[in-house]
Amino acid sequence: MAVVASAPGKVLMTGGYLILDRPNAGIVLSTNARFYAIVKPLYEEVKPESWAWAWTDVKLTSPQMGRETMYKLSLKHILLQPISGSDSRNPFVENALQYVIAAAYATFDQEKKVELRKLLLLGLDITILGCNEFYSYRNQIEARGLPLTPESLASLPPFTSITFNAEESSGQNCKPEVAKTGLGSSAAMTTAVVAALLHYLGVVNVPSSNHHRQGNECARELDVVHIIAQTAHCIAQGKVGSGFDVSSAVYGSQRYVRFSPGVLSAAQGAGRLLPIEETIGGVLTANWDHERTSFSLPPMMTLLLGEPGTGGSSTPSMVGAVKKWQKDDPQNSGETWKKLSQANSALESYLKTLSNLAKSNYNAYIRAIDTCSKLTSDKWREGTGEPNQTEIGSALLGARDAMLEIRRNMQKMGEAAGIPIEPESQTQLLDATMATEGVLLAGVPGAGGFDAVFAISLGDASSHLIKLWRARNVLALLVREDPRGVCLETSDPRATEITGAVSSIHIH
Repeated sequence: MAVVASAPGKVLMTGGYLILDRPNAGIVLSTNARFYAIVKPLYEEVKPESWAWAWTDVKLTSPQMGRETMYKLSLKHILLQPISGSDSRNPFVENALQYVIAAAYATFDQEKKVELRKLLLLGLDITILGCNEFYSYRNQIEARGLPLTPESLASLPPFTSITFNAEESSGQNCKPEVAKTGLGSSAAMTTAVVAALLHYLGVVNVPSSNHHRQGNECARELDVVHIIAQTAHCIAQGKVGSGFDVSSAVYGSQRYVRFSPGVLSAAQGAGRLLPIEETIGGVLTANWDHERTSFSLPPMMTLLLGEPGTGGSSTPSMVGAVKKWQKDDPQNSGETWKKLSQANSALESYLKTLSNLAKSNYNAYIRAIDTCSKLTSDKWREGTGEPNQTEIGSALLGARDAMLEIRRNMQKMGEAAGIPIEPESQTQLLDATMATEGVLLAGVPGAGGFDAVFAISLGDASSHLIKLWRARNVLALLVREDPRGVCLETSDPRATEITGAVSSIHIH
């Protein structure tokens, strides 16, 4: 029986760079772009002589990349050895598999370990698939002679083959191997694989998409997914990052404060200093001190992403440059850091105020948002002059000013660190975006650079913005906020013609 799990991509709206240090918070929105992992047995039955075997087979397939890798898995040492396709190894999936099995060994009693061994001797067949939104398909759209529109994107088959950046992978640009949009594909993929394997092996019951976020029991199950996914992702990356991308892949949209990096110090020696089972057992019982609070955009607000067609940026190299600047110029960097933190808090506060105003007087809120969606921001104050609406207008303008302050400080940080956090081309695009009717705010998500830009529009204003972006050669993606985290799916996503919420978006 196949198990299918999916996890969402993310947009870090506030907290770029600051989120690396506790206790700075960031707002991260999960999206309807999802990564899928399908896990099933490789063989139909266990061969009679298999009890003597110390190894089993694992097949990893990535259809979009045209890759298939075969492994031998040591049942005694929980170690994967590639036997074919080893030039295309996937450290995220390899770590996820080893750590999930180690978690099973660490938590199961003797009887369950016998059942686990029987299941593993059937082999593991793992398939990974990412929604088209994680990758850039501009080249394919242009090659087909189609316009750069969301409709053209929607016309591509789900899980279309991926374009490689091979010809540009060397040199100064540090472009990733695959042209991506910056939605956190490795975190979503790792989380989906961990969830599918934990469920398949009987370690936890991952909630289905219909029962998400219900009850403490469900939260405990998700906590195990989170710990294993964070560990696998950090070790595969070779560094302990902030973890906001994995956290949103597991739990959905949230306000996030990172865990103390020391939580993973034992895992960094996994399999070398201690047996992997013991290490993962320790990680599962460690004090994970991250903080997360549910968060989603206020009603009648739409997240949009626009891909400028520059192939993405390398986050680790940009983070390294900012860290160096902080060390070399503590006084100026500290001042910029403080202003950025205050602006992030202000934006979060205004968005919360808007959510509360929508709850307390929904009719006035709807009318105010509807009015502002048809106007440029300089006319919002007079457009929300009715009784019960002035507070809404003030909060909208406050959120907008906070975003402009965030952008100013991100630009200053980029100039000082010598990296393109908000490059000039992105600045021009974002200024034009924020000058469009009904656009509340726009920015470069996360670490910035040349990834897709984001915008929040009001009411039905997204159609104006899509037109503006198209005129500037920016492809509006089909990504929207979806506050759900990881969940079980009822079937293989390739079995249905229309997959997930991405394809069901109505394009105006």
